[in-house]
Amino acid sequence: MPVNLREKDAFYHMGKRPKNRMDKLIITPKTKISDLLDAYPQLEDLLISLAPPFAKLRNPLLRKTIGRVTSISQAAAVGGLKVEELVNVLRKETGQSELSDFDQTQTAYISQKPSWFNKRKVVETMDVRDMLHEGEQPVHMVLSALKKLDKKEILEIIAPFLPAPLLDKAIGLGYKHWIHEISEEEIHVYFKK
Repeated sequence: MPVNLREKDAFYHMGKRPKNRMDKLIITPKTKISDLLDAYPQLEDLLISLAPPFAKLRNPLLRKTIGRVTSISQAAAVGGLKVEELVNVLRKETGQSELSDFDQTQTAYISQKPSWFNKRKVVETMDVRDMLHEGEQPVHMVLSALKKLDKKEILEIIAPFLPAPLLDKAIGLGYKHWIHEISEEEIHVYFKK
């Protein structure tokens, strides 16, 4: 019996997916962590074994909020892993073939203290650790604070891990940054126009 494509398309557009459809998720550097773990929940333990910062994925609130906006490429930066290695380990585990052609234009995060940094120029410090642990997203609050910066002013963000999606967004908007890792649980990110 022929399938009515309109009915099939309506089914997918309503956000309802047959269970086996998610099993077909193709893993790339742009795949969001939440999509990856929805499709392949067995990968959670593998991710955590690859890098200790990924243990935060066990927190349902962080997994729901951060996982929704964080790509595998960004997660690799958080975990201190090479993107191509992380993607291919995940692909291998799910029976997908290895990728060899990776976009080499990935953003490099600045971890060496830049010449523009001056602690006296920090006009606001935002500690987003509690907010993140409660499952809230600080992106809009931080972007709002960034827009208020004058040319010589610096915004300091304190996070429990490298906030790669936030960094990518700010870099895309033309802000300079510096990442200062105090410990595995405390990362200071400084932004300047």
